[in-house]
Amino acid sequence: MTHSTTDRPTREASGAVVPVLAFAGIVVAVMQTLLVPVIKDLPQLLGTSPSNATWVLTSTLLSGAVATPIMGRLGDLYGKRRMLVLSLAVMVAGALVSAVTSALLPMIVGRTLQGFAMGAIPLGIGLMRDMLPRERLGSAMALMSSSIGVGGGLALPAAALVAQHADWHALFYGAAGLGVLSIVLTLLVVPESPARAEGSFDLPGAFGLSAGLVLFLLPITKGSDWGWTSATTLGLFAAAAVVLILWGVMELRVKAPLVDLRTTARPAVLFTNLASIMVGVSFYVVSLVLPQLLQLPTATGYGLGQSMVVAGLLVAPLGLTMMVTAPVYARLSAKYGPKVTLILGMVIIAIGYGAGLGLMNAAWQSLVIAVVLGAGIGLAYSSLPALIVGAVPASETGAANGLNTLMRSIGTSVSSAVIGMVLANTANDVGGVAVPTMHGFRVSFLIATGAVLIGLVLALFLPGRQRPSAGPQLRASSEEDANLERAEEALRGFRGRVLDADGSPVARARVTLIDRRGRQAGATLSEEDGSYTLAVPTQGAYVLAAKATGHGPLASAATHGGDERAIRLDLSLPGETVTA
Repeated sequence: MTHSTTDRPTREASGAVVPVLAFAGIVVAVMQTLLVPVIKDLPQLLGTSPSNATWVLTSTLLSGAVATPIMGRLGDLYGKRRMLVLSLAVMVAGALVSAVTSALLPMIVGRTLQGFAMGAIPLGIGLMRDMLPRERLGSAMALMSSSIGVGGGLALPAAALVAQHADWHALFYGAAGLGVLSIVLTLLVVPESPARAEGSFDLPGAFGLSAGLVLFLLPITKGSDWGWTSATTLGLFAAAAVVLILWGVMELRVKAPLVDLRTTARPAVLFTNLASIMVGVSFYVVSLVLPQLLQLPTATGYGLGQSMVVAGLLVAPLGLTMMVTAPVYARLSAKYGPKVTLILGMVIIAIGYGAGLGLMNAAWQSLVIAVVLGAGIGLAYSSLPALIVGAVPASETGAANGLNTLMRSIGTSVSSAVIGMVLANTANDVGGVAVPTMHGFRVSFLIATGAVLIGLVLALFLPGRQRPSAGPQLRASSEEDANLERAEEALRGFRGRVLDADGSPVARARVTLIDRRGRQAGATLSEEDGSYTLAVPTQGAYVLAAKATGHGPLASAATHGGDERAIRLDLSLPGETVTA
């Protein structure tokens, strides 16, 4: 049986932890958005064909999709702050590579390295779960989850301004500078999490998932160039299905898998991930449509004739509204739960896109669409990590949120491919230039509305508020709610005190619940009076392992019958277990 290790943080989490982690998420979004203003000019800037230039964007998407679940699992095993810093460092290296080249291949290498930063989002959420008190956790995770949209909205006008008035390589130098600043702040402010998962890194699982994702996402992003019915596209989709099925069979047989598919199959996790895909689809449509509509010349009869910078400023409220929504989400989730806030968010998104069908005639109308959609997407994005974290053990937080972030990325990838195809097929040829039409924009909004309605139906299948199975229910909560939840946790499981050899209480001792398969089923830190409470997911035999700085470790076997009664189990460090 494998054992977890606990690195006790050198200091308590300060009030600056949340903004520093959210800033890391914003930096990731900046990295993704910085090339948007120069997308159409990339073939000329890199001296290549339009088809080859798309690899600059595709490479970042693929590496981000691969890195997100892998970095989440590595964070669970070896330290979330450590992997967060590593993700940002790889991004900085990639940004510097891109900053010094105008050749296609080095640019693709640099952008591939930048994609590794996507792992920062689930790692930041995992750090928040491990360190923050329950009453602060809901709004903090909401802000971290929304940071990808916040950063994108804020970076778009800034990137447009730089691209319009300076050499485009300055975009990469700016991203590298932000990455270095984020690393420094993380090292200074954010302590390492004490939580560690059991087992070792599943290297074959990482290779299998990486191959399956690349085979799946590659035809999605390149299908328009290759042809959706071409042998290459269909062959890659078929290969992806085979690889992912084989990978799933292998993961079910591994003791410490990269992704626990049994946990992923729980309704709370499965339907959250499926809904996340639909939210990702709807989020990206507005980012593709509004900037083009705003910048098209008025001579088209429907274009709004705005500059690149003004268009960015009019879309920026999308991200600003998502930021403002985080504390609103905390209050709503505390009262109604994250399932209700997810449903409410998707209803607002559907209203925004539905109303947007008739609000495309003036620049100020684009501003209204951005604000409404920002509120809806902010609520929806804020709800997703709370639903995931509340349904998985603490040891799987990073990997589970990494998978959820991946689902959102798949949604945006599908959205990019589908909307790109729609706009291309409905475009008018004007002097050899394809000009998007109002019909194409409206069809895109209808697709976004349909996607979010599908997500709404999926969200209805989510379980309601549940008593947690392996730790506290993590949602925005008042202190009274937190006390009530602690009392509920004590109804079924193990509780007691951690004591030293003299019978004195041991504070902040790590108590881990291990099931008969040698896997962590729960973990907690003892209170100042030495007390601890651990809920059991199912009846059966367990081992309680206790460890604290300055004391020897202790492991004690215990069995729970599954009834609504807490078994009293005091743990003495070092020494024998004392039962009462």
